[in-house]
Amino acid sequence: MIKRFNLEQTYQFLLISLAFFMPLTVFGGNLIILLIVLLWLISGNYKYKFNQIIQSKFLIASIVFFGLHVVGLLWTNDLEWGVHIVRKMWYFLLLLPILYSIVIKKNIYKYIGSFLLAICLTEILSFLVWFEIIEPFKNASVYNPTPFMSHITYNVILAFAIYIVIHRLIIMRDLGKIQIFFYSFFASAMSFNMFITGGRAGQVAFFVMLGVLIFQFFSFSKIKAILITLFLIPILFFSAYQISPIFSERVDSGFNDVTNYSENKWSSVGYRMTFAIYSWEIIKKNPFLGVGTGDFPQEYKKINMAKTPHMNNATNPHNMYILVTAQLGVLGLISFLSIFYFQFQKAFNSTNRLLRDFGFAMPIMFLVIMLSDSYLLGHFTTLIYIFFSAFLYKDFENTSIK
Repeated sequence: MIKRFNLEQTYQFLLISLAFFMPLTVFGGNLIILLIVLLWLISGNYKYKFNQIIQSKFLIASIVFFGLHVVGLLWTNDLEWGVHIVRKMWYFLLLLPILYSIVIKKNIYKYIGSFLLAICLTEILSFLVWFEIIEPFKNASVYNPTPFMSHITYNVILAFAIYIVIHRLIIMRDLGKIQIFFYSFFASAMSFNMFITGGRAGQVAFFVMLGVLIFQFFSFSKIKAILITLFLIPILFFSAYQISPIFSERVDSGFNDVTNYSENKWSSVGYRMTFAIYSWEIIKKNPFLGVGTGDFPQEYKKINMAKTPHMNNATNPHNMYILVTAQLGVLGLISFLSIFYFQFQKAFNSTNRLLRDFGFAMPIMFLVIMLSDSYLLGHFTTLIYIFFSAFLYKDFENTSIK
């Protein structure tokens, strides 16, 4: 039998390691996850673990959401694709409850610090590529210096890291002089890095997170928060637009794609608009239960071949809400949104400033970015969402381990 003291030490070492490796490497993150899951499954104390899980409405909502994907296999024709989707959802059934049951309150800053250390490493390498000091490697190019993942994912994670650092600077204000200097430099470097890469969803998330920070800083005066947001965000947006060629190009192309949709159906935004229009046809025919967990690609192909056979088919509409509704109907969408409802509920009821603020900010960011892609199907963003959720919404006051 594994001794409890050593088991807890091992868990914490693995969690801190996971926080570092999860934005850097798929293999490294998955290896640590495998070790955590195996250790959890063989370590006993199952009644205590089960009681922790069932006492959390957030975890129950997460498990129900996964369960609906399994049930959705009953009325799907493409079982192979359906099983593929279910496998992508396993984080909500198993990993989230496991991490939830082993995180401890006293190590929250260690988890966050390890994550920020990894982001700091990505920043250094990103700038080295951008300044052409080192050769581009893996996913990076001089035009898009994002070595460890695509710019679509990188900028989203960067936006959340910026939020964490600025929150520590202006709201928690518990840093020494040297730390203040480092955090200020880090926040500035990350903000600059945000606009030398092309991830539009992350850039939108950046402005949303700044807005959230303003409201959290001026929580005593909503009027002041609104006025400062309306003043500061446009100034930062237009400053970035004037300074960054890639940002201005992405803004202009996005605006042009929307206003001239019929001429730009093959663009990134054009395809997303087509995905949404055709997916709505699927949803209208199957509003309550959807087409099943695996049948979205088939159903989309039928509509696409009838209307625009020259355009590519889609396995994903690049919108999480549309995908869930098409697969599982309104019932699935309600289940999905209930996860965020319980996150907000737990955050608002928290007496801890960090847990309350982070617990509100993270779901806000994901609710926004999921309008442009299925970010809870991708490895990096899903893992970061699951990892942070494990301690942001844990009821530490009512568990034996604080």
